[in-house]
Amino acid sequence: MDYVSALLPPVVMAAFFIGLVVTIVKSQGGPNKAKEDAAVDAALSRAESARQQGGSTAP
Repeated sequence: MDYVSALLPPVVMAAFFIGLVVTIVKSQGGPNKAKEDAAVDAALSRAESARQQGGSTAP
């Protein structure tokens, strides 16, 4: 019975990890991809303009 208690945590973690990967893969693309990409592009452009306005010369 010790082998069951020794194997249970890795099996549970493996199942959770597989579920996480499947969820991430399924959420990629789809109808919201353009909206998500636009939100990321807007955030990056705001950060870039803030960096340029701050007069920072560091890359």
